[in-house]
Amino acid sequence: MNDKGFTLIELMVAVAIVGILAAIAYPSYTESVKKTRRAEVAAILLENVQIMERHYSQNGTYEGATIVATSPASGSAAYDIALGEGDDATTATTFLISASAVSGGVMYGDTCAALSINQLGERTGDSGICWRH
Repeated sequence: MNDKGFTLIELMVAVAIVGILAAIAYPSYTESVKKTRRAEVAAILLENVQIMERHYSQNGTYEGATIVATSPASGSAAYDIALGEGDDATTATTFLISASAVSGGVMYGDTCAALSINQLGERTGDSGICWRH
């Protein structure tokens, strides 16, 4: 008799092993992606603060500055970034830059789905996780 190939039991054991490995690896992978996105949006928010301060030093006002509007700056957006509106509108001496997770994106519903920073460096969002400093 020619014994080439796998039995059904061997195949099922291999599938079970792959399933267990995937069940362990996938959550670790998604948390790693989220950690990277958190660091990236924090860096872009801080870059935007520098843009605002540079604009202020050149023009004497925060009004009229243009900031990076998404994170990551290229590719599929995980966060939308905007200058404050309404009560938090940018004035000659104040600003608020906020980042909010894109609906349905990888960061939607995350602890760090909404972050902001103002002209004083005051930050919202869990500083231990979102701002890592």
